Parts: sequence; C-alpha cells; structure tokens
Amino acid sequence: MLSRVRFALRALRHRNLRLFFTGQGISLVGTWMQQVAMAWLVYRLTNSSLLLGVIAFWSQFPVLLMGPVSGALVDRWSRYRMVVVAQALAMLQAVILATLVLSGHAEVWHLVVLALFLGIVSGLDVPSRQALLVRLVAGPEDLPNAIALQSSMFNAARLVGPAVAGILIGIVGEGPVFLLNALSYGAVLYALAQLEVANDQAAPSQTSMFRTMREGFRYAFGFFPIRTLLTLLALVSLLGVPYVVLLPVFARDVLGGDARTLGLLTSAAGMGALVGALVLASRSTVRGLSPVIASSTALFGAALVALAFSRNVWLSAAIVALTGYGIMSATASMNTIIQTLVDEEMRGRMMSFYAMAFMGMTPVGSLLAGAIALRLGAPITVLLGGAACLVLALWFRLQIPKFREAVRPIYQKLGIIPEVAEGLRTASELRPKV
Repeated sequence: MLSRVRFALRALRHRNLRLFFTGQGISLVGTWMQQVAMAWLVYRLTNSSLLLGVIAFWSQFPVLLMGPVSGALVDRWSRYRMVVVAQALAMLQAVILATLVLSGHAEVWHLVVLALFLGIVSGLDVPSRQALLVRLVAGPEDLPNAIALQSSMFNAARLVGPAVAGILIGIVGEGPVFLLNALSYGAVLYALAQLEVANDQAAPSQTSMFRTMREGFRYAFGFFPIRTLLTLLALVSLLGVPYVVLLPVFARDVLGGDARTLGLLTSAAGMGALVGALVLASRSTVRGLSPVIASSTALFGAALVALAFSRNVWLSAAIVALTGYGIMSATASMNTIIQTLVDEEMRGRMMSFYAMAFMGMTPVGSLLAGAIALRLGAPITVLLGGAACLVLALWFRLQIPKFREAVRPIYQKLGIIPEVAEGLRTASELRPKV
C-alpha cells in the first residue's frame, strides 16, 4: 500500500512542483470558499437563478475570448512571469470584493464587474499555469502524474473550501470569507518567489501575433485526436458542467436547505473529483485513457439525470460526488492526452484551447442553464444536460477506433507503446504542419 502511495505521488520528488502545489493548494481553498460565498450572496440578494448564471458567465467567458491571444503570448513570453502577474491581479480582485462586502456597499453590479475582472485574469492564468507545469518537473515522464496530482490538489481544495465556507457564511457572513481568500493568495505568491525556473523565456520570435494564433488553430483542428477531444470537452462544458451554477437552487429550493447544504453538495462534488484524480495519478501509463473518457462522460451524464430526481440531501450529495468523479476523470484524461501529444513550442496555445473548451464554454452554458431553469426549473434543466452528456459519451465511444489509429504512431515513437512497424515517421512529422 505504501509503495502504491509513493508511486501515485512520484512527481512530488521535484522541489519546484512541491513548492508550487503547496502554495497553490492553500490559495485554491480560498478560491473555492469565495466561489461558494459569491453564489450564496448573489442568490440571497436577488433570488434569481438567472443572475447566478450571469455571474458565472462573466467570471469565465473572457477565457473563451482571450484564448487564442493568451495562448500565443504563453508561447512567446515567460510562463512563470505571466502566472505571477495573474495571481497578483486575482489577489487584488479578492481584496476589492472583501472591502465592498465588509463595508456594506456591495451591489449586484459590483459583483458582475468583479466577476468579469477575474475572468480576464483567468484568461491569462489558466493557459500559462498549465504550460508552466512541464517546467516544474525534470522530465516528461512525470508530466502525466503531475497533471493528475494538480487535479487532485484542485479537488482537495474543492472538498475543503466549500465546507468551510458553508460554516463561516452561517456564522459571520460572506465578507470574512472573501477576506480569507484574499489572504490565501499570499501563499501562492510566496511559493512562486521560491521557484527555480530556468530557460522559461521563449526564444525571440519574428512571427507576428496573428500568424502565431493562426498556427495554433491549424495545429489544434488539423489533428483528429486533439480536435475530437476539444470538441467533446467543449460540448460537455456547455451542456453538462453548468449544473454547478444551479446548486444554490437545489440546496435551498429543491432540498430545503441553507448555505451549509450548498457547502455539502459542493464538497461532495470535490470529494468525487478528488477520488477520480487520485485514480488517474495511480496509473502508470497514458495508454487506455480513451475508454476512460467515454465511460467517465457517461457516468457524469447518468449522475446528472439521477440528481434531477433526487429530493433527499444525502442522496443528492452522493450523486453529486459521482458527477465530480465523472467529470474530473474525463477532463483530466483529456488534458493528459493533449499534453502528451503536443509539441513543446505549441503547448501554450494548446492549453489555451483546452481552457477555452473547458472554462470558456462553461459560462455560456451557465447563462443558458440559468435562463432555462427560470422557465422549466433547475431539475429539468439538469436532466436535459445529463441526457446530452450520455449522447456525447456514445459519440466519443464510436470515435475510439479512429482515435487510436491516429495516436498509435506517435505513442510508438515516444516509447509509450512498443513499435511494431518499420519506417515510421518521427513523432513531430506525425503531427499537423503549421
């Protein structure tokens, strides 16, 4: 058992990764606390599921708009410096939000503007942080494990943060929760200051920004495996993932609870996602991940359908845990495959497309889900999203033979699977030309 744990945590032998994960882990607890407190504050002030969707929309939609530009910048600038600037700006947003709420001057339009500001910051932070990850491990062999551990850390915070927020909101209100989040950014900024990152600055490029972005589009959508994964991720994020924005409605109106109920549901999703990430971390290879994506997407869709019919708090929490497991297992597997296939000089742009498909489409779906819930109710909205994810899981399952055929030569050249044919081209030759 101990050897299995060590194997699952093997990427943490790298000092930079340990430092970054420690600081970011503390910060992420605060981030999840703020997310729950923000949702509860908006719903308490407005009683509107539509406004929940609006806030979620503006907090993530800029990722979709900024994706091509931020991805090109990541491949041209220092990923490390971009992460530092983004984290400092996120801290500033949290300080302003805490000040407004604690002083009693917060209005809904303030929350919308601050959500938009945070969305712009995320548009810079997500692709640069994902691309920086490869620089925090000494070799590419530990990258899949580092990706899985990052997902584990994210969801461990998702487990702790909402539970703490649910308790604190009931005792002291939303303001102190926002203040604690602002203070938590100090941990990640300190950790970033301690990193030893060499050769992080990209080589000077004579290529224009427009051409750099165009090359990224051609690379991503000219290669069947990456195109298929991004399509699946975008549609699941649009139709299924926005159930999260309706959890305050389920907590209060469907299940008859309060902020602690919302914290329980959000933490349950984090628990399920944490288990999913740890299962992936224990894998020794990226082989066999395409069936995992299909089955995990199907599990996610089925759990959403079940949630629509549940009226018991603890049963709903168990079901939400399954949604967390399913979506984390699917999205982390997609991230791992993309990062394994991609050329290093394209990593920033591909991670920006990943962020666009995941975080960028979710707010569009959140706005749509909020509008549908206003007319049909939250349970029916979630039911429709779950049914759509089941259809998408079947579609991807049918793509697996062609998917494997396209990936196999690259995996053979990378040594992930044994070579069985002579005269295969190099891995870079098998990827799309830009």
